[in-house]
Amino acid sequence: KLEGLKTIAVTTNGINLTRLLPRLKEAGLNAINISLDTLVPAKFEFIVRRKGTNLSSKAIVLIVAGMCLLYLQVNCVVMRGFNEDEVLDFVDFTKDLPLDVRFIEYMPFDGKYCCFENLLGQK
Repeated sequence: KLEGLKTIAVTTNGINLTRLLPRLKEAGLNAINISLDTLVPAKFEFIVRRKGTNLSSKAIVLIVAGMCLLYLQVNCVVMRGFNEDEVLDFVDFTKDLPLDVRFIEYMPFDGKYCCFENLLGQK
């Protein structure tokens, strides 16, 4: 309802998205980035520390099927030795879907900046 606001977006792993999507759309959500680094359930559980790769895929299918008219993007961090063998699987999974898939380079994290307070020099 804010004047001039054109986009309300969320980034999610998609686990709870199917359940929350109707309320989010009602609140004005019109763009979604789903972080999905693997299509293999065991790898998904390792990354996210919970089950749910099927929930992420289900959310993608629901959005694409027209449950809501949203901009949808899937972000996949490609990691050598972990999921680089899945790049073509992602392309195949998304090639006929009206969404963008973006492959992102893995950025090692040394732990120095684990929260905004550290970034701002506060404790």
